[in-house]
Amino acid sequence: MSQRHTDVTVERPPSARPPSPAETCGELAPPIVEACPIMEVLDQVSGKWSIGILVAAAHGPVRFTELERTVNGISRRMLTLTLRRLERDGLLVRKVYPTVPPKVEYTATSAARELFGPLTALTEWAERHRTTIARARHAYDLENAEKKSPAG
Repeated sequence: MSQRHTDVTVERPPSARPPSPAETCGELAPPIVEACPIMEVLDQVSGKWSIGILVAAAHGPVRFTELERTVNGISRRMLTLTLRRLERDGLLVRKVYPTVPPKVEYTATSAARELFGPLTALTEWAERHRTTIARARHAYDLENAEKKSPAG
């Protein structure tokens, strides 16, 4: 008896965020469902802000304001949310010192430090290939724009 997987399109407003891999696991065929925990972890550690935070914290304790300066473009709110998520995932440890104002430091756990090498390799790869990817996207878009035009 074979199983059939059908694609389901869910309408959502343009402003809504796409579902995470963990949220869509129930909609997937059984072999893919088994990979969902892995997809969820990769989704978390490879997020736009997570990589910069984890790389910065891998060098030792880092304070909130240092992270705010180091991770270009991140808002205070997004930094707070990402730090909480990384702490919840066991990748950062938050230490609050009883001072006025309170001093808070974030330190990478051993699991996060183990991840430092692959994250560094990934960011170096992205830097080396960003122009290649940009050229490929541009060429693809030009080719496909011609196919979609009524005159083409």
